[in-house]
Amino acid sequence: MKIWLPLDSAAVALGADDIAAAITAEAAKRGQPVTLVRNGSRGMVWLEPLAEVDIDGTRHAFGPMTMADVAGLFGDLASHPKALGPTEELPWMKAQTRLTFARVGVIDPLSLADYKANGGLQGLTRALELDKAAIVTEVTESGLRGRGGAGFPTGIKWKTVSDAKADQKYIVCNADEGDSATFADRMLMEGDPFCLIEGMIIAGLATGATRGYVYMRSEYPVAIKVMEAAVEIARAEDLLGAAFDMEIRTGAGAYVCGEETSLLNSLEGKRGVVRAKPPLPALEGFMGKPTVVNNVISLASVPVIMAKGAKHYKDFGLGRSRGTIPLQIAGNVRHGGLYEIAFGLTLGEIVDQIGGGTASGRPVKAVQVGGPLGAYFPRALFDTPFGYEEFAGKDGLIGHAGLTVFDDSADMLKMARFAMEFCAIESCGKCTPCRIGSVRGVEVVDRIAKGDTSAIPLLTDLCNTMKLGSLCALGGFTPYPVMSALTHFPDDFQPMKEAAE
Repeated sequence: MKIWLPLDSAAVALGADDIAAAITAEAAKRGQPVTLVRNGSRGMVWLEPLAEVDIDGTRHAFGPMTMADVAGLFGDLASHPKALGPTEELPWMKAQTRLTFARVGVIDPLSLADYKANGGLQGLTRALELDKAAIVTEVTESGLRGRGGAGFPTGIKWKTVSDAKADQKYIVCNADEGDSATFADRMLMEGDPFCLIEGMIIAGLATGATRGYVYMRSEYPVAIKVMEAAVEIARAEDLLGAAFDMEIRTGAGAYVCGEETSLLNSLEGKRGVVRAKPPLPALEGFMGKPTVVNNVISLASVPVIMAKGAKHYKDFGLGRSRGTIPLQIAGNVRHGGLYEIAFGLTLGEIVDQIGGGTASGRPVKAVQVGGPLGAYFPRALFDTPFGYEEFAGKDGLIGHAGLTVFDDSADMLKMARFAMEFCAIESCGKCTPCRIGSVRGVEVVDRIAKGDTSAIPLLTDLCNTMKLGSLCALGGFTPYPVMSALTHFPDDFQPMKEAAE
């Protein structure tokens, strides 16, 4: 008997470790041999812990599992109360286009044999047959852009580093996934760590870099453990070594270290504050050397691009947003989780059809896209296609593709205050608009909350100043949630009835 049960952090938080122990104990009690594989999550968080059982060569899903459901896995599976049918036939799974996440939830994350059997290392094998320029060209022509939020063309960044003259170059993976409603990086690292390693090796081949670092959040203990183990396995199997080696570094939890230059400072053992640009990290990055800084999903998308070709990847998407995007759906939503699909679905289709509307059953009031610095979109903008330029055209950003859903009970003035307070707390203090502007912003929002609507123009002016003067995304993008809340939900900024009376 073979059972898969996620080691994914979300599943663990919902009791997966206890379920795993119960499965092992029940098997021993019955004297029944069981192979228990701790895989990554399939992304259906509302069904976690999700157990899968091999039935005649097909994996069947059971969830969400409780301790009381474990014994039933050893009986008549057809009558199990949590039986959902074949995993791949579930609507959530069947409608996706999984390229980057094709193996997540399918394989044993720390089995290199499993990885190879499911298409792993095909991209690296092809890359080894090409020269540096050809690899860079393939990535450029695929249309891959930075999945960490900036959307900068990956191939252009790689070419800059490849063309740079230096005795040492680096590949740095930004795995400091600090935005609210984002968990794709974590899921990829926990469920398919060799994919990230393969992507970093290919990046090294393309640029001449021989050393790599993965900068991770201390809040991700499972991902850290899996990635460290995967690096040791890759080194033992000669995937890593003299030509390219890498290590895992853990940050101290500062949100601003998700910004690439702050991350580089932290990686060097310095205070995590932003650097002025120029020079760009591609020319003077880690230790002053040419450095590729890419997000986890950007690097993990490279193996499939190299394996199947740039055209195959580019055929998905719309406009300048090519390939697939791992949507991370969270907040007050019925079906939260990770859903990989080609760019182009409308925001309404994502929230209403994939997410299933709100968990509370109340109408959707707003969706914040792009983390705590993203704009709040009202239902009037739900026809916006999910793409970089399309969202920018509506004064929004898709960022790391995290979506937080709110129902009609949400107070958007309070949401605007949270954005300003978040920036005030997390600011590194490098630049005045972020350091001081966010503090003053909280004070102005509080004035409005007390009924002083004359402070609304002041809030607008303050936001415009922050946009223009901040060195990094933290201060520069904080105005987006504030201004979108003010623009699309003006009633929430009017005096409360109690105050008016």
